[in-house]
Amino acid sequence: MKQTLILISLICFSTGNIMAQHTIEVKGKIKFIEPKMNKIEATRHEGTQKIVVAETPVNKDGTYKLTINVDKPQSLSLSYPWWQSVNIWVEDENLEVDFHGRDTAKIVIKNPPYVYIRGGKNNEVMNWINFERYRNYQQMIELYRELYNSKIHEDEKEEIRVASAIGYSDQENYRAHMRYICEHYADRTSVIAAINDLDEEKDAALIEKTLNTLEKSNPKVVANYRATAKKKRDCELRMQIGQSIPEFEAYTPKGKKMNVQNFKGKVLVLDFWASWCGPCRQEVPNLKKAYEEFKNKNVEFLSVSVDAKKEDWIKALKEENMPWPQAQAPNGGRQVMDTYQFSGIPFILVIDQNGNLYRKNVRGQQIQEAICECLTGKPTQDKKKSQRIKAASMM
Repeated sequence: MKQTLILISLICFSTGNIMAQHTIEVKGKIKFIEPKMNKIEATRHEGTQKIVVAETPVNKDGTYKLTINVDKPQSLSLSYPWWQSVNIWVEDENLEVDFHGRDTAKIVIKNPPYVYIRGGKNNEVMNWINFERYRNYQQMIELYRELYNSKIHEDEKEEIRVASAIGYSDQENYRAHMRYICEHYADRTSVIAAINDLDEEKDAALIEKTLNTLEKSNPKVVANYRATAKKKRDCELRMQIGQSIPEFEAYTPKGKKMNVQNFKGKVLVLDFWASWCGPCRQEVPNLKKAYEEFKNKNVEFLSVSVDAKKEDWIKALKEENMPWPQAQAPNGGRQVMDTYQFSGIPFILVIDQNGNLYRKNVRGQQIQEAICECLTGKPTQDKKKSQRIKAASMM
């Protein structure tokens, strides 16, 4: 009897581990193989970082079979790099996903075809979400093509106004479909993917109603979502205009640690860049122009490289000859990009004399304008938005 109880306990313990972390299989076929990067990969994003969860080579006949370890239900991006990708829901469903693969047209236009997932009920929802994203993108292409072909482009202000209206309308149309999915599929865990595309403020009531419904059958999924959403809001708050600028790690060519707090009492222009980034190098003349104008007016400059290799950074420094302090963030800037919430460079900020974020993502003439406004004490922007995010993060 005692041996039987021990055996039952071991079985239950093993089953619990299997349920906590198991695998699913994704298989399919690539119609046109890309020899240069012939693999399938599944990735997720943590902050600004892309994490490869699983990958596998594609067979000579175009078939593939990918095994994914599932530690929690979540959305991943399944991609045939360079050509197509699709968002899948990984939980307890084995999937089949085929890709068109390499574009065989003489003139390659980056407009990948819709990718369909063959799987269970959670990925039925993902198919709908993916299709709405696909149609949203196609509609934007058509509308902007018509806008370009019209005479409206002769009036720059009117063109900007119409383009903004089109973009807003297209976004609202997409969100309307996501609201419908939340209203009618709140019992499926993949509804989380639709919630992520809603407006945090406008759709707050619907988001809470959907989560409450899902929580009855999947409390752990909802708890994970709430924790992730709070972390995201905290990160957004950290980088809102008027907030105290966070610290980060970076070192000069001689290995001296740089600290943004060292610039308190002065306006600081903080430039994140890399040697391989063409737009970053194009901004250097604008930074030099601003530096010459303000270097003796209580304004400092600091450029921080996110180069992976120090030698590439040093070579670029010699070529650009920037006369202000230079530093390199470790590990290709992964940590600082996550801290400062940016994924693209150049990322240029203006920080006020108190160490608070005054402007972000400034380029060209905007750099000088932001410095002037900061020196003259013009109030910062987006304070109301900062307060809303702060209030939401405390929920």
